[in-house]
Amino acid sequence: MMIVGVGCGPGMITVKAIEAILGANLIYGSRRAIELASGHINDSCTVHEISDYGSLRSIPDAAVVLSTGDPMLAGLGYLEGEIIPGISSLQIAAARLHIPIYRFTVVVAHGKDHGKACREAAQEIARGKVVFLIADPKFDLRALGTILQDTGELTRIALCEKLGYPEERIVIGTPREPPVAESDLFSVVAGTF
Repeated sequence: MMIVGVGCGPGMITVKAIEAILGANLIYGSRRAIELASGHINDSCTVHEISDYGSLRSIPDAAVVLSTGDPMLAGLGYLEGEIIPGISSLQIAAARLHIPIYRFTVVVAHGKDHGKACREAAQEIARGKVVFLIADPKFDLRALGTILQDTGELTRIALCEKLGYPEERIVIGTPREPPVAESDLFSVVAGTF
């Protein structure tokens, strides 16, 4: 099996990933991953949209599995097989906000306990790190702001929506006045930056 990162948005796919997709006869991926890779899938390839993430380990060894962004950033990198990295939302956020990646700590709140993720983010910010928080549509930025109010006056919260897409939007707020999401596809950068 090969796990291929297709990037976090259109045009964010690497040459190596394109080569793997062009040579595939069997592809599995989420609807969004398939859409991002669609221009590189050959006509004779069989494509399956993943509907049950619990059965991923039963995918045939000859398959190429598409992962949005980079498989190693809360993606499908836990699967056995060769991994081809992709351009992640973390890389795009770092570039857009001019923050070196070494300053970041990643906190995953996607499908997890949001309160725990917010507390973890506050701890990392207190250690001087900038947090890249992988959110899901139900993540509450106001709750994050409330928890971050004790991290200092210089703490900022950047809402990064649809990174890599033409309608990309980055809005910066504070813990007292956090930005408001307009999309279900977003991540959050928080800390002193």
